Amino acid sequence: MKPKKLVYGVGINDAGYVVNKRDTIGYADGKQKQKLVWVCPYYERWTSMLRRCYSASFQESRPTYAGCAVSEDWLTFSNFKSWMEKQDWEGNQLDKDLLFEGNKIYSADTCCFVTSMTNLFITDSCNDRGEWLIGVSWHKGMNKFISQCSNPFTKKREHIGYFDCEQEAYQAWLKRKLELAHELAEIQTDPRVAKALIDHYSKLQDKNSGKLF
Repeated sequence: MKPKKLVYGVGINDAGYVVNKRDTIGYADGKQKQKLVWVCPYYERWTSMLRRCYSASFQESRPTYAGCAVSEDWLTFSNFKSWMEKQDWEGNQLDKDLLFEGNKIYSADTCCFVTSMTNLFITDSCNDRGEWLIGVSWHKGMNKFISQCSNPFTKKREHIGYFDCEQEAYQAWLKRKLELAHELAEIQTDPRVAKALIDHYSKLQDKNSGKLF
């Protein structure tokens, strides 16, 4: 039997079943035109992970994934599938950063599944925040710094207050962020995720406690 082609040059698809199905929707120039109608959800998550780590074209558009890799055991599909089957994955997103900040390795020890609400909450978009600290902007009319925080439950941006000092505005944002992290932790099904949410913002608060410009 001819060996299967490696997925993204590294992945071994050892599934003992068809991982995707296509329906014929017509013909063009004597060739079938097909439409993808189903993909195994385990296989879909596995290939998406491989694409993020090993597709040059993907990393060209998403350079933050440069240097990311998949653990050796997860390069084999069945190993990843066995892990994923034990997770609360339905409707959730595979995350490699929450449990270990700055992590670049996808593995059973470093990854978890999170809701889109949680994923948005922990994505601070540091590179896109502008010239001020996260959660802080300058209100020209008030001639003060303004602190705001997105609430994951209401999906609205909360106004926290006006401040004379940028650091004070940031501290107010951080305090509110930690309060929301505790609320979000209470509805997590994975205790690792709940702990990581609180730990992340607690450590930030401790690190910046009393810091002034």
